[in-house]
Amino acid sequence: MFNTPLPTVNELPSTRKLVRSTVIALLTAVGLLVTVVMPSEYAVDPTGVGRALGLTQMGELKIILAQEALADAAPPQPAAPAPRVAQVQPIVKPVAQPVATPTSALKTNQMSVTLKPGEGTEIKLEVLKNKTVSYEWTAVGGPVNYDTHGEPYNGEKGYFHSYNKGKQVKTDKGEFTAIFDGTHGWFWRNRSSNDVTISLKATGEYLSVKQ
Repeated sequence: MFNTPLPTVNELPSTRKLVRSTVIALLTAVGLLVTVVMPSEYAVDPTGVGRALGLTQMGELKIILAQEALADAAPPQPAAPAPRVAQVQPIVKPVAQPVATPTSALKTNQMSVTLKPGEGTEIKLEVLKNKTVSYEWTAVGGPVNYDTHGEPYNGEKGYFHSYNKGKQVKTDKGEFTAIFDGTHGWFWRNRSSNDVTISLKATGEYLSVKQ
């Protein structure tokens, strides 16, 4: 038989304290969901905090990795000849824009990145619509899977446009013309058992490099 005295009414937390604690816990959970979980898992960043912390970029990379994994799991399709340049877009007469947009100048950048076995990464350029970028990259150490694609500013979650892609490739060169304002570039995945170093040279009218 236990002799521990039961707590008195005065020792128990009041209903007001319980409600306040519940509200604080709920607000904390919602804050973490909006600023941490949604940007890092789904690339949804309504507050902008996730991108400032690098979590939104993590979520975008997860989406690309998941789509690339689904592509790897799909049965092989018969090879068909396809151009290795950007898709031709309908010619549209230019329309005067009342709002000034950033200007881009011709730039050339040489970049390199090393991937461990199974690792993936990407290099992106900020490119405005109808601007063209020419590029050439090589993989030393083994072949890689790649996807040259673009994502519009403030686009729908998970949406991207693929200009070119391939599997078990050691080099690629060509050019693409941006079909929208946004980030455009390359994603690579090392499927070999060795470290692979990718060297990229990009020339064109782009605003900046995001690596």
